[in-house]
Amino acid sequence: MKLLKDIIYGVRIIEIKGNTNIAVENIAFDSREINNLSLFIALKGVSQDGHNFISQALNRGACAIICESLPEILSNDITYIKVLDSSKSLGIVASNFFDNPSEKLKLVGITGTNGKTTCATLLYDLYRLMGYSTGLISTVHIKILHKTIPATHTTPNAIRINELLSQMVIEGCSHVFMEVSSHALDQNRVSGLSFDIGVYTNISRDHLDYHPTLNDYIGAKKKLFNSLKNDALAIVNFDDPYGEEMLRDINAKPFSYGLKGDFDFKGKIVENNISGLSVEIDGFEMTSRLIGEFNAYNLLVVFAVAKSLGEEALTVLKIISNLKAPDGRFEYIVSPTNITAVIDYAHTPDALENVLKTLVSLKSDKEKIFTVFGCGGDRDKGKRPLMGEISSVYSDRVIVTSDNPRSEKPSKIIKDIISGIPKSKSSKVLTIQERKEAIKVACELAESGDVILIAGKGHEKYQIIGDEKLYFDDLETTIEIFKQIQQ
Repeated sequence: MKLLKDIIYGVRIIEIKGNTNIAVENIAFDSREINNLSLFIALKGVSQDGHNFISQALNRGACAIICESLPEILSNDITYIKVLDSSKSLGIVASNFFDNPSEKLKLVGITGTNGKTTCATLLYDLYRLMGYSTGLISTVHIKILHKTIPATHTTPNAIRINELLSQMVIEGCSHVFMEVSSHALDQNRVSGLSFDIGVYTNISRDHLDYHPTLNDYIGAKKKLFNSLKNDALAIVNFDDPYGEEMLRDINAKPFSYGLKGDFDFKGKIVENNISGLSVEIDGFEMTSRLIGEFNAYNLLVVFAVAKSLGEEALTVLKIISNLKAPDGRFEYIVSPTNITAVIDYAHTPDALENVLKTLVSLKSDKEKIFTVFGCGGDRDKGKRPLMGEISSVYSDRVIVTSDNPRSEKPSKIIKDIISGIPKSKSSKVLTIQERKEAIKVACELAESGDVILIAGKGHEKYQIIGDEKLYFDDLETTIEIFKQIQQ
């Protein structure tokens, strides 16, 4: 239980109607989660406006309301707090309600189009192996010490984030590594959190079904760095064209990293092959089981964060040299007939190109690359032809299939992808709508030494078709097909 006056501390309040010296036992922005002595925060969401549910919240027992516009009729025994921005207020209120857990942790937030999951997971594994009590909030998993909780969003809502961070404090965590998505930043889900370090990986086309323009997407990412306090650090990729923009007019102490310049943290690829990387980082050479230039950047991020938090360079490099990538991030298996299948989450043009460029650089002239991929329904349609073109440029054979079509017809999504493939390359392209069949055909067509990239879903264990969420695992499916072909 908390007093209302304490949990609204720091909120930009326009007007208060009623008493703030009252007890609050629960906070919620969904009226269905309201019970007696609850504070209801009315949010203006993408599809619903919480202001329309104030009366429902009151009927369920809310004792106070935070809103951007007051109802026409006010109840005398209810406290109303009018604020400038309900979503920002929610983050601050949630932090206060859970006793500001982020201030009791070393909290590292990682944002960017690609690399968030890998960087956050590698940092979690590194600090766990160095003996720290560690937490992780990522697309794939939420981890509190060794306990795993399924993740439903890249970044949970503000109440859930603070609830998780509070659990981590109670369990004794000292360091927490967290993906911070552009949706979360735009919707102020991390408002009120105190980050010790903000990390920027890169920006390429993604989520333009949500953000009106690329500039809006960039602006959302920059909000993480604008929120950093004077004693925080900003670690930014200066090889990326938007890196310097992230540091503009911020209060935090800036640090640069990259592979192509003389930065605060600099790296160089010495060797890159199918068995891993050899990378020079700040004058030290290390080997890693991770593959590709994009993973050299991820390793550099991990080193930069750990070094900035005071860890000894050689200790860090020794441990990260043995770490493996998260599930569905360039995860590969080799068939009994020497066909390599790579499972990767690449679902943006840039990510797909990065993975394919890496595979091209690793194969011999005689070996072929088969790419199996689709695009999600009800998402950015503009990237579909771009990904079609990229797949045709870097692959010897392309099989366009279904991903998570959601409410769209798979055939329409496939047609959008095909529209980007030049006519001169159309002969190398097949369309097979059923994903398992598409993977099976690729495995049957491939020969010894060839590589099959199965892209777009990575760690996901499902396909969303219409309103149904059906079990489907790219890795499991591929292993099963390899066994069938061997027989």
